[in-house]
Amino acid sequence: MMDPLLVFRTMTETLVKNCYHSYTWLMEGDERSLALEVLLNASWLQGYPAAMSQVLVAQGRLIALKSGEWAQAEGDSQNGLVIVVKGLLQSYCAANSDRVVLVGFAGSGSVLGHATRYSGGPRLVTAVCAQDSTLLRISEGALDRVAALHPELWRAIADFTYSHMRSALRMAAEAISLRPPARIAGRLLANAQQDRHRDTAIIRISQELLGEMTGLTRKTINLHLCAFERDGLVRLGYGWIELRDMERLRMVTNAG
Repeated sequence: MMDPLLVFRTMTETLVKNCYHSYTWLMEGDERSLALEVLLNASWLQGYPAAMSQVLVAQGRLIALKSGEWAQAEGDSQNGLVIVVKGLLQSYCAANSDRVVLVGFAGSGSVLGHATRYSGGPRLVTAVCAQDSTLLRISEGALDRVAALHPELWRAIADFTYSHMRSALRMAAEAISLRPPARIAGRLLANAQQDRHRDTAIIRISQELLGEMTGLTRKTINLHLCAFERDGLVRLGYGWIELRDMERLRMVTNAG
């Protein structure tokens, strides 16, 4: 089987020769290869042909944002997808007119935004870079061009849309039904999903923000995290939490 990266470079040279003027080409060398590698390993594209990832990268626009910069704002009418190539974003949602809360993280391979062909309305969350990040923006028009070659793209988009909905419902169910220790453990595990193939993970989050995500006070968060640390489940640092025993954290979550 040919190397997908080699196939990708050959394909993009052909696209340029055929005058694909409808997209902006800003990716070169290692950045282009990294974007493709991320898509080939993204959970929402597993089981789909590598050629579809190659065309998505070719049709996208790579941008670099600094920590603290916004990738999108809740209520934006801009459509299309934003894929995290590297870095970390925090997603916020307005609870009411004067309160905004953290609802999740987006790491490498994660997707923000939606395709209005199958879902309407403005952006649902504000996404802010928690660290310097590289993003791949794919416009609605670019998605249509990719789908012309790979109609299965719409199924892949439906897959990650379902996954996002399931995560949101699970977060709501945890807040309603779980006791504080289980709620905290559940959110820690959910935020470590990008490291799901590892036994440990480090989450860049303050106790105050974790409190926002769980509906608990910082004092309550600190009380239970300290207990987790004494039991060897986590290790606490300034602005980060290391998950040292994910299996036991799952047991805490399942205990309710």
